[in-house]
Amino acid sequence: MMSPKTFGNSCRLAFLTLFSFVAAGCGSGSLMSTTQPSGPTGSSFVIGTDAPLASVVSFAATISVTATPVGDTPGGSSDVTLVSSQNVDFARYDGLQTLLNENSVTAGSYGTITITLTGGTISYLDTSGGGAPTLSAPMTVTYASGSNPVAITLADPFVVPTSGAPSGIRIDLDLAKSIGVDSTGAITGTVTPTFDVKTVRNSDSSAHIDELIGAVVTAPTGTTEPSSFVIQGPHGENFTINTSSTTDWDGGASLSALNTSSVVEVAGQLDKANQTLDADEVSILTDTKFYATGLVTYVTPSSGQANMMDFYVRSVLPSELPDVPLGGIAQVNISGNEKYSIFWMHNALTKMLFNASALTPGQEIVVGGTQAEATPSSGTAITVNRIHLQNWGYHGTVVSGSQNQGQGSFTMTINGFAGVVVPTNVTVLAGPSCDFRYGFGAFNDLSNGASVRVVGILLNVNGNLVLVARHIDGANFSDFSTFAF
Repeated sequence: MMSPKTFGNSCRLAFLTLFSFVAAGCGSGSLMSTTQPSGPTGSSFVIGTDAPLASVVSFAATISVTATPVGDTPGGSSDVTLVSSQNVDFARYDGLQTLLNENSVTAGSYGTITITLTGGTISYLDTSGGGAPTLSAPMTVTYASGSNPVAITLADPFVVPTSGAPSGIRIDLDLAKSIGVDSTGAITGTVTPTFDVKTVRNSDSSAHIDELIGAVVTAPTGTTEPSSFVIQGPHGENFTINTSSTTDWDGGASLSALNTSSVVEVAGQLDKANQTLDADEVSILTDTKFYATGLVTYVTPSSGQANMMDFYVRSVLPSELPDVPLGGIAQVNISGNEKYSIFWMHNALTKMLFNASALTPGQEIVVGGTQAEATPSSGTAITVNRIHLQNWGYHGTVVSGSQNQGQGSFTMTINGFAGVVVPTNVTVLAGPSCDFRYGFGAFNDLSNGASVRVVGILLNVNGNLVLVARHIDGANFSDFSTFAF
C-alpha cells in the first residue's frame, strides 16, 4: 500500500485517489482483556476498515473476540481475549484502515478465532420523502438461529512472538451478506454474521494505517523533525506518533502548531522495531478540541456557494453536544470563510478543488471548531471553522466503454451506500501509483459492468463529480473489508 504522499503526487498528475472505534463513536470497554493466561507475552495490534451495505449508515452491536491456541478446543482456559464486550459501529469505514489498539497478549500460536455479537441496532438513510434525506428509527437486531457466536479456523495460525515486530488478525464482516432483506429489498433486522479471518504482519501492505484520529495529549518537545508526540485513541489508549522530514503536513500545518487542544488525523506504518506509528501524513482537524466526522447528505443550495449542509455524524468529540448527534444528522452553517483542506493534498490546488462552492452530497468530511460554536442558542445549525475532505470507499459498476487507459480514467455508477445520495455517474481518475487490489491487478481488469470499489476523494469540479482514486478494488474486496485484531 502506498503512502498518502505517493498517492497524492500520482493523483495530482492524473487530475491535470473492524469499523471504527473513533472518539465517542463507540461505547466503553477494553479492547484487550486484563486477565490473560500466564506466561511470556508478545505484541499484537488491531487495525480496522469496513464495507457497508447500501443505505445502511449504522450497524451497532457489542463484540467479543477470543483466540484459541493451535490444537486446543475453543472455550477452554487457554483462550486469550482480544476484544471484551466492546460496543462498536460496523458501518464506520469503507475501504480504509485505522489503528484500533496495540497491546501485549500471551505469546504462542493461535489457530481459532471465536467472535460473539450481542445486542445490536440497524439504521439506514431514507430518501423516499424527497428533499433532505432522513434517518430511519433504529431497528433491533435478531441473530439467525445457530449463527452466533462464530468460530473460524485460521488457514495460517496467528503467531504472537515473545520479541520482534507485532502481529495481528484481520476480521472481515460482510454486511451485505450479514444483514437480511426481504423480497422487496427491505431490511428485516435479521443478521447472520458472515466473517472472514486472516492473519496480518505489520510489514504487510494491509497493515498500513490509512486513518487514525486522536487528541494530542503530549505535544512535541521541539519544533524540528524527526520528532514524536502522543495522541489519545478512542478508548483512552495512547499512541506514539513519529514524524520525520518526509512526513507531509496538510493545510499549512506543522509540528510547531500542535498543542494539547489539537485533534489530528494521521496515516502511516507501524514501526518494525517498536509499537509506534511512523507517520507519512498528518492533518490538524481542530486546535479547539471539537470535531465531528461523517458523510455529507444534503447541500443548500444544490449549486453555487453553499450556505448550509447536512451530514451524518459517525463520530464526535465531545460526545454530549445536542446539535451534533452521534448517529444522527447535523446541520452546518456555511459562510465560505471556513478553512478547507484535503487529506494528502497541501498546495494551491486545494482551495480550487474544495471550498464552499465544491461541497456535494457523498463527500466524507471532518468538521472542527470550538465547543461554543457547536452549541448554538438556536438549537439547529452549528458553526465550524475547519472542513476537511477525506477518503471514502465508493461501490459501483464500470460503465461500458468508458475506460480510457491512456488517461487512467473510467466512469462509475455508484450503487452502494453513497449511491443513495450520489444519483449520477462519476468520473474516476487513477494515477500510475494508485493501486489495484482484491481481484484487480491492473487498469485493463476494469471490464464493462465490472463490480468495483474505489477508495478515494470525491470532488465537485464545476458541477461534475470526479473521484480521485487511492485504491481500486475488485469484486472480492469483501475478503478484506471490516477490521483486524
